[in-house]
Amino acid sequence: MKKAGLSLLWDYIWISLGSVLYSISFNWFYVPNQIGFGGLTALGMILNHFSPAIPIGTVVLVLNIPLFLLGWKFLGGHALISSLFAMAASSILVDVTAAAYTFPAMDPMLASVFGGVSLGAALGMIFSKGATTGGTDLIARLLKLPFAWLPMGKLLLAVDLSMLLAVSAAFRSLESAMYGIIALYISTVVMDGVLYGLDKSKVAYIVTSNPRAITEEIDRQLERGVTYLHGEGSFSGEKKLVLMCAFKQKQIVPLKALVHAIDPEAFLIVCDAHEVLGQGFRRYHKNDI
Repeated sequence: MKKAGLSLLWDYIWISLGSVLYSISFNWFYVPNQIGFGGLTALGMILNHFSPAIPIGTVVLVLNIPLFLLGWKFLGGHALISSLFAMAASSILVDVTAAAYTFPAMDPMLASVFGGVSLGAALGMIFSKGATTGGTDLIARLLKLPFAWLPMGKLLLAVDLSMLLAVSAAFRSLESAMYGIIALYISTVVMDGVLYGLDKSKVAYIVTSNPRAITEEIDRQLERGVTYLHGEGSFSGEKKLVLMCAFKQKQIVPLKALVHAIDPEAFLIVCDAHEVLGQGFRRYHKNDI
């Protein structure tokens, strides 16, 4: 029970750090350079542009209420509560950060690149704990349910593109949308990297005349299990055991070395493997996205 409580506390600390990074990135790179931003934040930017007295964060907070009522049914209590926390924290921090300091404008391309990187990292941190910042993030999270095979970043990219056009029209600047597309693409790539790319695992297929010896060395040196696949050479017709082994990125060099030492003629294929679940790797969690 105590372990579960500490895990939950760490989740909210991580979401809070992501929300801080989100608010700083937004006010530093997007607002002063009038770079198009997707989602409900885009609507906040438009209203703030025409009436500066309207805080962007407050607009986002109000517009999110009906979306969260919809999400309650599909995401469940824990995911929605953490999303409410992330949405409230990021929205309030956007206004607090804007009130505390006005960031100067910079080169729009630099703002697009670094804004995309920092915002993507922030969203990745928040999404990794099953939360969202509301708005189109929540819509993308809901779309993830029927389209589970699509990465969150790509879903968010599709949902946000339309809002960029609205921001471009409000600012009467096509460049605003163009820079926004650059920032949006970079942020989705970085976000998917945070969510899925940190799982640096590989899977190897080894065709060798000495499978038992290689299996023993993989178990001894790398402490990894091996699965035997029954194969047959298309030319020779010879029956062979094909070794399949999942391992960590850092083990690729010793794996190649031990295979070559035992059988220099072995045929080795190494592929990227994402979301490796099981003993020696990470475990499945209900709120995985």
